[in-house]
Amino acid sequence: MDGLQQSYQQIRRMVRVLRGLDLWPTLQQRCTTVCLGNKGARWCLCPEGLSESSVVYCLGAGEEISFDLGLISRFGVRVHAFDPTPRSIQWVQSQTLPGKFVFHAYGAADFDGNCSFLPPRDPNHVSHTMMPRDSPWPAIEAPVYRLCTIMKILGHDKIDLLKMDIEGAEYGVLADLLGGTIRPQQILVEFHHRWPEIGIESTREAIRGLNQAGYRIFHISPSGEEYSFKHSRNDP
Repeated sequence: MDGLQQSYQQIRRMVRVLRGLDLWPTLQQRCTTVCLGNKGARWCLCPEGLSESSVVYCLGAGEEISFDLGLISRFGVRVHAFDPTPRSIQWVQSQTLPGKFVFHAYGAADFDGNCSFLPPRDPNHVSHTMMPRDSPWPAIEAPVYRLCTIMKILGHDKIDLLKMDIEGAEYGVLADLLGGTIRPQQILVEFHHRWPEIGIESTREAIRGLNQAGYRIFHISPSGEEYSFKHSRNDP
């Protein structure tokens, strides 16, 4: 069934590409991959260089942290997870989680301060967004910080693995990150160019910026939304 679903996702993506609504970039680097997380929340990473001492940031927790828990189980790593939305905070607090899962009730952005988050149109969904969109529900205010500020707060001088599923805010966070000197070994990101208020040019520009900073694509999900990048300095 997984194979059929992947084929369907690829066909659907190809149709979007033909309509000018999606991208079809080629892989830029070969790497051994490990895929972790439940169906629909799976991410692929390169296991080389990951250990208990690695610094891992997972931006956007929602109510789905199977990837985070998979990292802890496989590599013994401490995972720092971030989500400022009340529903996610309440959900995490209701779970029995390992000590190496460290949750922070604030988000990431390209500035330090408070930000308005709009809830999803469907109240059964959990993901909020900073992006302006039509929503029948009122926005919430929540704290956000730049990645460099978060690293100072937590006392880190590096990030080994950065995962981002932050509903459109990834473009600003990536641009801010690449404007500085911190270069995570791997960046796993869900791009939201399928949203009409974002569009594919935003993702093209983000990939171009990552390439210029030394990152190469080593995996793209069948849906074409989740990308995995590895910095070229870490090539074996």
